[in-house]
Amino acid sequence: MAYLERLAERARSSRPIRIGLVGAGQMGTGFIAQVGRMPGMEIAAVADIEPDRAVSAYRKAGRIDPLLSDDADRLSEAVEDGRPVVTDDAELLVRLPVDIVVEASGVPEVAARIAFNALLAGRDIALLTVECDVTVGLALAGLARRMGRVYTVCRGDEPVEALRLVDYARTLGFEVVCAGKGKNNPLDPQANPDVLAEQARARGMNPKMLTSFVDGSKTMIEMAALANATGLEVSRRGMYGPPATVERLSEVFRPVVDGGVLDRPGVVDYCTGPVAPGVFTVVRCPDPVVAAELDYLSLGTGPYYALYRPYHLASVEAPLTVAETVLDRTPSLAPTSWTAEVVAVAKRDLKPGDVIDGIGGHLVRGLIEAAGVAAHEGLVPLGLAAGATLLREVPAGEPLTRDAVALRDDTVIATLRRLQDQWTGEEKGGGSPLVPTPAWALAGTRA
Repeated sequence: MAYLERLAERARSSRPIRIGLVGAGQMGTGFIAQVGRMPGMEIAAVADIEPDRAVSAYRKAGRIDPLLSDDADRLSEAVEDGRPVVTDDAELLVRLPVDIVVEASGVPEVAARIAFNALLAGRDIALLTVECDVTVGLALAGLARRMGRVYTVCRGDEPVEALRLVDYARTLGFEVVCAGKGKNNPLDPQANPDVLAEQARARGMNPKMLTSFVDGSKTMIEMAALANATGLEVSRRGMYGPPATVERLSEVFRPVVDGGVLDRPGVVDYCTGPVAPGVFTVVRCPDPVVAAELDYLSLGTGPYYALYRPYHLASVEAPLTVAETVLDRTPSLAPTSWTAEVVAVAKRDLKPGDVIDGIGGHLVRGLIEAAGVAAHEGLVPLGLAAGATLLREVPAGEPLTRDAVALRDDTVIATLRRLQDQWTGEEKGGGSPLVPTPAWALAGTRA
């Protein structure tokens, strides 16, 4: 039965899917508005450190004014009665009688803490904060399975929509050569939130979030999430990122021996140019009969073909994950391997005593790297870098290594990462099916 019919049944039964949302910023507000347009689900509770922002989001969506309280019993009673509620305590929200918690803070540590507490409270968890997934997603997915819950990244962002193209291609028996996205913003590796502050205000965005888009960190994060969900590899540190058009995707993203940019097939990558805001998968089909059919259908001249989706709808599509999770007990995207890592790289010359200001800040940006290489070289995951103190100089453009910084170890995300590293064998120096170390990595580092 289609989701529309099943959600309509929930609406008729007067027991819609109850969603608890953490974060009422740009993405959260859009999510609240979109859920209000769909049958069979409702935003039952919102947690935000600025409660007035959550109240405003409810009003924009046409909901009655919510109950604002920090009393768990009052909030639970209101949720059971169908009245929306707001609190400034996200850890209280996960204990309310909701079916799923959707996390939209944009802060990896907050996302990790909420996800962990939601699972402990017996709730499914869906992340809009992909930065958390590429740091501890494998641990959270493993915990969810052990507890009979679902951990997932939300629909609407590029990794999930590209995953659908990969699944489609593989189901049809095609070889996936490359999967990726078009980059939306011009790349400036030295971008910082001060320079982008005015532009961020004009777009209604957090300056650090916009900086993570412009300096390339977000693209690295998204493609790492895609790699870890599909088992595809990293093309090279930072990926190739060539210019391309939709018409030329299958020409650009093919192995060098066939005229493209890739050193091998089976990787994730991105491009600049008018492919954005879409996602793509380039496939290879050597079968002459099927290739002739694809040629006839105007997919190209083969043996490489591009499957392309010209859009992703961010928070507008995210409620589809709620339906997939609650009705089918299926994640939209979750790590099944750990092939990719996003490592912290110095934006400028760093000196001892500098304290890293996190993703989208002044000091570091993210670059994707093969997980085995990152483990072998002791590179610092970007999601763990916030609050770390430099112990020695790191030149601009160089990745941070674990011996160069004192990482914070008092956070939930750090604790989950230690658990994940134990599961994957990284703390013992590699050697895990989940974190493959390519032979070339042991001989030297790629550019």
